[in-house]
Amino acid sequence: MALRGHTARACHGAWQAPPGRADPVGVLVAQGQQRIQDLLPVRYARMLASPFAFLRGAAAVMAADLAHTPAAGPRVQSCGDCHLANFGSYASPEGTPVFDINDFDETLSAPFEWDIKRLGTSLVLAGRQYGLSDGRSRALAVSMARAYAVEMKRLSRLSPLAVWADPIDLSAAIAGFADRRARTLARTLLAQRMESARRHYGLVDTGSGRPALREHRPLVMRLPAHDGVIRQAFARYLATQPAELAVLLDRYALRDVIFKVVGIGSVGTFCAIGLFATADGDMLLLQIKEAQQSVLAPFAGPSPFHNQGQRVVTGQRIMQAQSDIFLGWTHSAGSPDMARDVADLSGAGRQFYVRRLKDARLAAIGSDITAEGLPDYAHLYGRTLARAHARSGDSALISGYVGKGNGFSDAIGSFSVLYADQTKVDWTTFRKAVKAGRIVAAG
Repeated sequence: MALRGHTARACHGAWQAPPGRADPVGVLVAQGQQRIQDLLPVRYARMLASPFAFLRGAAAVMAADLAHTPAAGPRVQSCGDCHLANFGSYASPEGTPVFDINDFDETLSAPFEWDIKRLGTSLVLAGRQYGLSDGRSRALAVSMARAYAVEMKRLSRLSPLAVWADPIDLSAAIAGFADRRARTLARTLLAQRMESARRHYGLVDTGSGRPALREHRPLVMRLPAHDGVIRQAFARYLATQPAELAVLLDRYALRDVIFKVVGIGSVGTFCAIGLFATADGDMLLLQIKEAQQSVLAPFAGPSPFHNQGQRVVTGQRIMQAQSDIFLGWTHSAGSPDMARDVADLSGAGRQFYVRRLKDARLAAIGSDITAEGLPDYAHLYGRTLARAHARSGDSALISGYVGKGNGFSDAIGSFSVLYADQTKVDWTTFRKAVKAGRIVAAG
């Protein structure tokens, strides 16, 4: 095949830091300049926890490194921050738990290999964190890449319409787990967390007769200085929805807003929850989150959308088999197309996307796992990523290139180990920077 002649599958196994590689701490400091400064120490404290935690916050570092790795040619709508903690479950509109990628802040069209390599690296780091040997940790990345190849081959035989409507039922996926303990734990977590979603996750206080959001410091807190930005952005979102959704949203009024610290990579961006309620007290929780330029953009090309919120929403709709009906984008005061470099720290000129609030604990079913469960989940991650990529990419072309998956998956395993080693070196550099006072970590 021509693609293999141009880019041998074995070459994906190589990694060596390129000459003049940017200082990883400097990359993080530059990225933090347009974030809420009071929250950056929280982000850095989370990244100190382990090399895997550092990887989660260092998507910008790895994006620059991936640009120096071989690419066969096929491009897909990429997650952009593809690690195991960004896979998980959420409830479909019918209430069925589905498994999918659940974070799209960095989504952009990019080489299909980039997501696979980042996911493989996260599996190696997670395996090491659980105490697995390097061999068993590498096997996780290999298994994921092989599952990707097998699923891509299956999808290449389907019509585009069949690929587009192919969600992964989490209950069915759990039933197929080889490890009995992993099956039991996943089923227990799923039942508990689906019930939590029905109870508004414990965030709503109705004791005073008027529903209000509860603080859960340091992750959920009030930031009065920024309330106006969020309320204005929500108002713009409501005013720009399609007519059929506007009919539904018109029955709800915004009662309260509160800020939420999310993930690791997103800490410091504007993120808040809006409590909407009807006159009869029925409640709807929407999350509004700032969208900045994708970390892939300098290397994969800019987004065609002026509003980065539209980039995120469009990417999510492309990659997810079942998306949230409330997905939308908006902006704060200032031009909706205002460049990121002139958005100020008060929130002016910032761009956002809106979605229904998801239960972080339900979403985390993809990462709240034991060492015994990692092999089953590694297979599920690979299958899920292939389905997401097949919705936008040429599944037959990608399948033809990766083949049965043995050679390609072995190369992914080798790269994942090498880049996991690089991440540990970067994490050590980061720790030294904190100790030296170059950056502050607290919280």
